[in-house]
Amino acid sequence: MADKFSPISISRLFQLILNGERKGRILNIPRELFFAPGAGDPFRTRRYGQVLETPLGVAAGPHTQMAQNIVAAWLCGARYMELKTIQTLDDLEVSKPCIDMQDEGYNCEWSQELRIRESIDEYLHAWILIHVLRHKFGWEGESGAIFNMSVGYNLEGIRQDNVQHFLDKMEDCSAELSEKVDQLRPLYPRISEIDIPTRISDNVTLST
Repeated sequence: MADKFSPISISRLFQLILNGERKGRILNIPRELFFAPGAGDPFRTRRYGQVLETPLGVAAGPHTQMAQNIVAAWLCGARYMELKTIQTLDDLEVSKPCIDMQDEGYNCEWSQELRIRESIDEYLHAWILIHVLRHKFGWEGESGAIFNMSVGYNLEGIRQDNVQHFLDKMEDCSAELSEKVDQLRPLYPRISEIDIPTRISDNVTLST
């Protein structure tokens, strides 16, 4: 696995999505594999007061740090997104691979590959693009997806300013959302019609 992740802008990511869609695929996933939700789906439920279109999702890990991976999972039917754990020490050097499974399993992983500010951006990008794609596909109603935060690893760390900033922005990212919407408007003018909640997540898993 790569030591460094390199996020791209939301406008660049959406352009890649549009380019792929013209060829019948998004993020290299064929249109035939997209999950199309229905109001009568028997597995449709609610959690944390929100609609959850399927009980399926992706577990927190390096893959759930990047917006394109979250969107790809969503396209295939994942609706419960366990976001990668963030913690105050967000710039540690950890050798890769961080798990050795030759005999017993040892996990020396330590939190995220991205800085906290980058994590906020990636989760916001995914949140916006899911709403844009729902609109583009003609799907009405709530997003049907839940983003579940994960923070660690102790109370002292969670109280640090950068983690509190993360929690605040996941609760209300109105300024950042407005800026990202402006960036996408030239590519998708109808984005002005979409009601994208300014709260990305209101639920959290504690990682210890």
